[in-house]
Parts: sequence; structure tokens; C-alpha cells
Amino acid sequence: MDFEALKDQWSDVEDRDGVRLSWNTFPSSRMEASRLVVPIAAVYTPLKEKPDSPLLQYEPVTCKQPCRAVLNPYAISPKTRYPPELHPQSTTIEYQLARPAPAPPIFVYVVDTCQEDDSLQAVKDSLVMSLSLLPPNALVGLITYGTMTQVHELGYTECAKSYVFRGNKDYTAKQVQEMLGLAQGQQPQRPPLGPAARFLLPVQQAEFQITNVLEQLQRDPWPVANDKRALRCTGVALSVAVGLLETSFQNAGGRIMNFTSGPATDGPGQVVSPELKEPIRSHHDIDRDNIKFYKKAVKFYDNLAKRAANNGHVIDIFAGCLDQVGLLEMKNLSNYTGGHMLLTDSFTSSQFKQSFVRVFDKDANDNLLMGFNASLEVLTTKELKVTGLIGHAISLNKKSSSVGETECGIGNTCAWKMCGIDPSSSYGVYFEIANQGGPAAQQPGPQRAMMQFLTYYQHSSGNFHLRVTTTARPLSGPAGDPTLAQSFDQEAAAVLMARIAVFKAEVDDGPDVLRWVDRMLIRLCSRFADYRKDDPTSFRLEKNFTLYPQFMFHLRRSQFLQVFNNSPDETAFYRHVLNYEDAGDSLVMIQPTLDSYSLEAEGSQPVLLDSASIQPAHILLLDTFFHILIFHGETIAEWRKAGYQEQDGYENLKALLEQPKEDARELISDRFPLPRFIVCDAGGSQARFLLSKLNPSTTHTTGGYGGGVSSQTIFTDDVSLQTFMDHLMKLAVSGTS
Repeated sequence: MDFEALKDQWSDVEDRDGVRLSWNTFPSSRMEASRLVVPIAAVYTPLKEKPDSPLLQYEPVTCKQPCRAVLNPYAISPKTRYPPELHPQSTTIEYQLARPAPAPPIFVYVVDTCQEDDSLQAVKDSLVMSLSLLPPNALVGLITYGTMTQVHELGYTECAKSYVFRGNKDYTAKQVQEMLGLAQGQQPQRPPLGPAARFLLPVQQAEFQITNVLEQLQRDPWPVANDKRALRCTGVALSVAVGLLETSFQNAGGRIMNFTSGPATDGPGQVVSPELKEPIRSHHDIDRDNIKFYKKAVKFYDNLAKRAANNGHVIDIFAGCLDQVGLLEMKNLSNYTGGHMLLTDSFTSSQFKQSFVRVFDKDANDNLLMGFNASLEVLTTKELKVTGLIGHAISLNKKSSSVGETECGIGNTCAWKMCGIDPSSSYGVYFEIANQGGPAAQQPGPQRAMMQFLTYYQHSSGNFHLRVTTTARPLSGPAGDPTLAQSFDQEAAAVLMARIAVFKAEVDDGPDVLRWVDRMLIRLCSRFADYRKDDPTSFRLEKNFTLYPQFMFHLRRSQFLQVFNNSPDETAFYRHVLNYEDAGDSLVMIQPTLDSYSLEAEGSQPVLLDSASIQPAHILLLDTFFHILIFHGETIAEWRKAGYQEQDGYENLKALLEQPKEDARELISDRFPLPRFIVCDAGGSQARFLLSKLNPSTTHTTGGYGGGVSSQTIFTDDVSLQTFMDHLMKLAVSGTS
């Protein structure tokens, strides 16, 4: 089968099952697997939308202990009439289980009041609007914080009533529960929900009351001197929110949605001093270990994150601030619980408003697309073992015969708790080959290895669902079987290796991670390229390997591994999103796409992500996933400024200027979070967003080599892709890694 046909086949599997594998034939022995360099792994999107797939209204048929696998098309069944599970297309199937959810979905809004009036008003407007998007039976609560934290009692309609917590005190879970009257033994006021009913009410009951409280919400009254930051007790507010839910709603689906406009400056979880003269930490400070609050804050938020995750509750962080808010310290609140993380300049921005609305997207039956309290279990046949998962989850510490000896990411388990999950949530799942090889492993007939993904989650309609995806792949024949190399999916492999690199970067020094990326690439090329030893000119890669080195080149230069052009908060945000998206979107983050528009050609033409692609009479459209940028070449910018597009006879120029805007609108239409939209001209300050992503083939040191006189010179000491490839080929053919 040729390369293009294989790509189509892998794409069909991804559309049907949400699975993309780094290798689509598995080695039949552990020794052979160790020579692959890139591990056998899957990018799995459990809730990928399948509108044509039936929802089975009965319990799944499972194999007896210890197997427990769910019936699937690969099962051998004596039945003459096949149930839906055995149809060849039913490799992914969903069950609605008889078990109802213990409570409706819960939404607790946690709102920072230490912000400018227009910003606070924008948050209030967004929250009032979101009430109409929630299921009518959803429970909703409100906590506000500034110098103090206030839990608003919604069940008390006579006047506004709230419970106040001091912002500089570290309350234990027990103290929070006692102060709110939630501790065991205290009399519940409303039997169905227990004592928490005073603070969490069905939205149809509480909408009027919560809208009233929000409308009357004022900026924090505590005076702030010109040389001080506002006192903001983010840690206490989140601690109280977690305590409120964990008492009455353990293992019930719920979201704590935090809207913060600045860093925690007081109490537990503090990330910076209230003194403005003391700047918030930078990557440089972290490298030098010159960080006053960092370790204590990380420990505090990580403990909160684990408590929330163990109870099945999601924590979202929405930041609206030009400066940092402490996302680096708080990141695991979202990373452990499957929550959203959104970093914007202000809550008044369309980037926040439109992204927030998309959180509440619904399916054709008007149910929220978000799943709650989710977990994922992976079962394998004896040839495979699971080594770990990289994504937004925590380990459930479940041991089984499917668990491998080595560890990659969150390992030593075959099951993970996700809490929050939606149709875009994707996970990197890594495997190892268990077979030792030898004559016993070579049994007659075609051999295959299988993996089954079981995703349990609380559907927003009120029942638990189980999504089952079963994947089988052939095992390779004797050593040197060409099907193994042909089965390499370079796009999926790049994304899965990027996740490992980012996972390492969280704990290792930056240069160490870059060296690891380089070493893996050299080893892969040494193993799979065709060359004569010590002759770089003879180096050749098969078609399904040719793009992989340039993916690694762009990954090395990306904001995921190069941190010093970004704040620590931005790095935490970018890495969070990379670990959330599927293979296609993640690839755009690693190697952005670039399209060119000109009067000579109709429509857009994909061009190389290279400085030579900048031409005076062309418009470029760059998509980095986080930014959508339209760049006008020098000549086009001059024509536009002269207003030619508004004159008769220049309709083609007007159409040319509009086309990239149309295409940009299409790219933005279904993306979360909403990308930042930038329009710039050659020579303009914002052109830096484009220049930083391009391969610098024409720099000040090359004298414009590679792109002719009209191409852009980039002032950088970064090596170009050509130089990178020359070094790679030299090292690969010498066998040096």
C-alpha cells in the first residue's frame, strides 16, 4: 500500500475511533521494540463526536475476570445474529448505563472583585449570560473574593447574606465545613441536598437571586495605595470552594470556575508580595532558585488539586490580566482535574467572552458537550503493556496484567481519573512490547495485538455513560520486516514525542530536554534512514519519515521548550493546551501553517514556514493555533495605505485583501480557546509574531542566501533548518547519538 493510501486509512480510523498511533504495525519482540526509538503510543480523543453512532441502552457484555474486556468486533462469538458490538464498524461504541448520577451537574463561580469596574462588569455579564446556558436542574453557587472570601447564601431571599472568611488565614477542610454548617452531625436544612442547599441551588430556582447578587457586586472596598497591589486571597477562595463541594458532593460531577484578574498577594497560595516594587517571579528567578513564595504556593495548590480530582471535581482558571496571575503555581488545579485554562489580557476582550461561551457548547439534543467525573481504563492483550499516560489526569493506582514495567508520564497504573472531559480532550497513552521473542513467540497464522479504552463519565443529561474503543494492529514478522517502517505515522509520533518532551521539561533543565530531543531524532534517523556509513550525501529517508526532522526542528524552537521569550504563566498555559488538543491541532502548535495570497494566483497557496516565503507583493496567513496572523508584504501594505482597493478598476486588490480575513474567520470559528487575531505589515512591530516562527534561512549572517533579494532578512543566531539537517545527517550516518 502506498504512503498516501496509508495516510487516508489512518485518517479514517481517527475519524471513527479518535485514535492515532505512532506505529501501525507493532514489533513482535521487546528487543525489536527497543530499536524503534519512538515508543508505541496513541493520541486518544475519548469523546470525539460520533453523531451517527447509536447509544446502546443496556449494560455492556464483559469477559469474565481477570480479563473484563467489553464485547467488540474482534471478539469471536458463536452467535448467529450479531449484536451491534460485533459489527465491523463498531470499534467505538457508547453505552448509557443504568446508574444515574448522584446529583445534577454543579457549577460554582469563584469571582475576584479586586479588578477595574469595566472588567468586573464584563465578568458579571458573562456569568449572567451563562446561567441561561446551564441545564435547568444544574446546581449553581457563587463565591467572591478580594481581601476576604464571601460564600453567598442563595437560599436566603429576604436580603443578601454571605459567610465571610479571612483572606490571610489558612483554613483546614474541617474548619471550612464547620463554618459553613456542612460538618457531619449538623442538621441539614433541605434533605435532598443536605446542608449545602443553602449555597447551591438549581439554576431555575436561583437564577433571580444569583443575578441580583451579581448585579449588586461591587469592586473590593479595601483601599489600595499607589505603591501596593490589591490584597487578593485566591487560595482561601479556592480552598473554600473545594471544601464546599467535597462534603456534600463526593464523586458527583461539578466545576469550580475561577475568574481571576491578578496574583494572590495574601494568605495561603500567595505568589507575590503586595509591594509593587517586588516584581512577580520570572523564568530567570526560578532557574536561580530566587523565589520567595513559589514552592509553598505550588504545594498548597497541588494539594487542593488532588483533593478536587479525587472527588471528581473540575477546576477551571480564567485569567483576565495584562500581568501574570500565578498560573504557573496554580496550573495543576486545571491539569489534574481536566479543567480549562484561559489566559487573556482582560475580561472585556472578545477572546475571553467568546471562549467562555464555547465552554457551554451543546449537542443536537441540547445537552452540554462537557462530561463530568470521568475516568479512563486501558486493557491490552498479552503482547502489550501500558507504560503511562500524558494528559490532564491523575493516577487511579490500578494494577493489572496490562501494566508495564517501565514508566512514561503518569505510569504504574492502567486507569486514570480525568474529572472534566469534552469532545476535544485528548490523551497520550504509551505502551511497551511484553514478548521476549524467540521461537515461542512465532506462532502460525497472522498475529495481532489489541488495546481497549474504557471511558466512564457522567453525561450532562444525568446518566453515566461508557465509551468503548477497541483497536487491533498486526505484529511484525521476522526482524527486518519492512511493514514496520511503513507503518510509522510521523505526525502522531511528533505529537506524542512533544508530550514526552514537555513532561520532561516540567522537571528537567531546558538544555537537557533539547539534548534528549536531538538524541532521539539522531537515533531514529540512524535506524530508519538509508545511507552509506560516514557519507552524509548518501542519506535518504522514506516518505513517511521525511517531515519528522522538521517537526522536531520547530518543536525545539517552540514556546513549549524555549521559555525565555514568555512569562512562566504563558509557558504553563501553552503546555496545558498542547496536552489537551488532538494530533491535528497539536501539530499546528508545533509547526504552524503558512498560506500565501497574491494577485498572480487564485486563492491561497500553502508555502514553507521559511523567511524566503516573505515577498513584497504577497499576503501571508499564519496559524500558530494560539495566534492567527495576517501579514501584508511591503508593496501590498503601500497599496492598501494609498487606498487603491477603494478605487474603480482595483477590485482584484480589494478581493485579495479580503480573502485571508475570510479564511481566518473560518479557522477561528470552532477553536477553543479563541486565538488572538493580529493584522500587521512588513516592518511593523507585530510582524515579530511571524518572524519568530519562520525558519531563518535568510539571516544577517547569510547575506540573504536562500531567498533572493526580495526575501526577508531575520536577525537571529538560531540555526536554519538546512544547517540543522546537515548536522543531523552527519551524526546519523556516523552512528553518534
